[in-house]
Amino acid sequence: MADSETKRLARLVAIQTLLQTKQLTTATELASRFTVSVRTIYRDMKTLESAGVPILTVEGKGYALVEGYRLPPVSFTQAEANALITVEHLIQANQDTSLVQAYGQALAKLRAVLRQPTQQKANLLASRLKVYTHTHVQLKSQHLATLQNALTAFLRVRIDYRAASGELSHRTLEPFALLLSTQENWLLVGWCGLRSAFRIFRLDRIEQLEVLTETFTPHSLTLKQYFETLRE
Repeated sequence: MADSETKRLARLVAIQTLLQTKQLTTATELASRFTVSVRTIYRDMKTLESAGVPILTVEGKGYALVEGYRLPPVSFTQAEANALITVEHLIQANQDTSLVQAYGQALAKLRAVLRQPTQQKANLLASRLKVYTHTHVQLKSQHLATLQNALTAFLRVRIDYRAASGELSHRTLEPFALLLSTQENWLLVGWCGLRSAFRIFRLDRIEQLEVLTETFTPHSLTLKQYFETLRE
């Protein structure tokens, strides 16, 4: 499936979920939220209607789902729902913006299909949780989600990397693992073509990232074995 079609399908699901969580929303609001044109939103609405989603168009006010229509509720226990809310707060304190955004979108979909009593208690918990972080820590990287996809698809990446010394280098890597350090920095372990060896790179020092179309043969080394090589 083409990447554009995958994005469109994801947007259609997200629009349907959003309509369920809000009473009314306009095409302009949806276009801004999903960074597409208003005309694209009009086409999306027609697609959803053709698929049997009962969308109500209120002239001058926007779109809504016909009253009573709901996506099937997901059977989460209250403890499971609370765990998701807790993880949301932990992730919001993370340093990678792509992770914060992706998890927020996923959780919005899950919240929309929770049973009402579970949803109410989860929302209460969300309003009573606070994760404290070091005040000097700021969100710096935005590459985690892209690298996760490259790692699982075995695609090489090309990066412009700024070392601690300030030196800028250009590397082609085979993503191997992603680590979260005690300093709250995400780290990429990758096979570096320049050094012909595994190297570790801080995501907040990657200035440019490009996912290549070139695939690579998965490394037979496990993450546990990699750590063992570091102790040798």
